[in-house]
Amino acid sequence: MELAIDNISKSFGEKEVLKGISLRAHGGKALGLLGRNGAGKTTTIRIIMNVFPPDGGRVLLDGETLDLHNVRVGYLPEERGLYPKKLISEQLCYLGCLRGMKKSEAKSSAKRLLQKLGMEEYLDKKLDTLSKGNQQKIQLAATLINDPEIVILDEPFSGLDPVNAMLLKDLVREMISKGKVVLFSSHQMGYIEEFCDDIAILNGGRIVLSGGIREIKRSYDRSDIVLNSPQNHEMEQFLLTRCKAFVKGVEQKNGEWMVHLTDAGQKGRLMEALSHSEYEIDGFRVYEPSLNDIFVRYTEGEV
Repeated sequence: MELAIDNISKSFGEKEVLKGISLRAHGGKALGLLGRNGAGKTTTIRIIMNVFPPDGGRVLLDGETLDLHNVRVGYLPEERGLYPKKLISEQLCYLGCLRGMKKSEAKSSAKRLLQKLGMEEYLDKKLDTLSKGNQQKIQLAATLINDPEIVILDEPFSGLDPVNAMLLKDLVREMISKGKVVLFSSHQMGYIEEFCDDIAILNGGRIVLSGGIREIKRSYDRSDIVLNSPQNHEMEQFLLTRCKAFVKGVEQKNGEWMVHLTDAGQKGRLMEALSHSEYEIDGFRVYEPSLNDIFVRYTEGEV
């Protein structure tokens, strides 16, 4: 299954929000949709959900125009929208029925989801009696009530403590393993790296970077090496004197050594020099930028 955004554009009055964006999301993988506030993420999601149409371009599923009458979509919005004074069981069944389920099917699905989230005891409670984190889990159950084929999660971990976040992670992994298309929008880059194979970064209504996270990281200059050694002062002197033919600089960051080689092809010479030294090496790896570093680099300008 492939969800495709094909050359989508959208304006509101004189404001051009999306400027011909294209991206692909595949079943069995999660795509991280990233961007600063105002970059166009929410507009993209709303066009997928057919809240309003694009001015140009198409939304396709397996090459055909996406028809939400025939495809189950689950959407977890950043701004939650359940009814605080209503019983949780009633809300979940009601939402399931709105999405074409029989009442018995919706009730069974609600019970199963809340069991997975450790929330079965709250089925007959009112939503506003729950903590913010537990309300978030109920919102997730509402998103998944009809076993959607396309799942859109906007800041799904907001307000969750580590234990509740782990329960939600298990559900996200289950959705991915079932081959569902998962779109994941968040400013918490650690979660994006944990779940997403691919990313698309929006800035100023355009896709400024897209592709596999691993491939994007490997495309950066690989001439910087991170070393861990308990012999800090001695190691610095060794690198700047005995390795000066291929080391152009050394600096310490967060208790580690960042070794700047003259070029990426000198990694072998550095490893050989260290192996013949008297110094203890606890770690040796090529430096790669974090996803947060990459995000900042591509979104510092226009939004």
